[in-house]
Amino acid sequence: MPVKDIIEIVFHGRGGQGSVTAANLLVSAALADGNKGVQAFPVFGAERRGAPVRAFARISENEINLRSEIYYPDIVIVQDESIIGLVDITKGLKENGRILINTTKKPSDFDFSDKYGVATVDATGIAIKHDILVGGIPVVNTPILGAVPKILDKVTLKSIQASVKNKWKGELAEKNVRATQDAFGEVEVNF
Repeated sequence: MPVKDIIEIVFHGRGGQGSVTAANLLVSAALADGNKGVQAFPVFGAERRGAPVRAFARISENEINLRSEIYYPDIVIVQDESIIGLVDITKGLKENGRILINTTKKPSDFDFSDKYGVATVDATGIAIKHDILVGGIPVVNTPILGAVPKILDKVTLKSIQASVKNKWKGELAEKNVRATQDAFGEVEVNF
């Protein structure tokens, strides 16, 4: 049963892409933007790097007492497009749900774009451009977060960038902030 007054977000990614960090940074930014209730938590077992993982975030203007997994998200964030073939990313997605996908495709290229709001951004390309790599593999969590304010009015780019600066320091923080800025400018939205 969907919960009222709470925005529920599911992150689909692969181990090592920073899904859990993305959820934590998002709720930190939402809290800074005046939301009183936030939660971020992962669901995974002994997955290895590259295995599908999920992370969850809840944002509300009120305290959140709910402690369950998210079954009926308002927003789904897909950090790796190849997950779409492995996982039903639309499972439980609310009627007016929105999906943000890391891809080079356009929103209309996805079959479900006629039923849900779809936004796309090349977070992988942005991560590579800004040298946000671990072991040569792009980490797409901050680029994808830069696109979130275009699909969610509960959080601002400024607060996301402040959360990034609180998490990392120096050049690493600056690279990630520039990546969020690029993603914000490059995201394509069909709603």
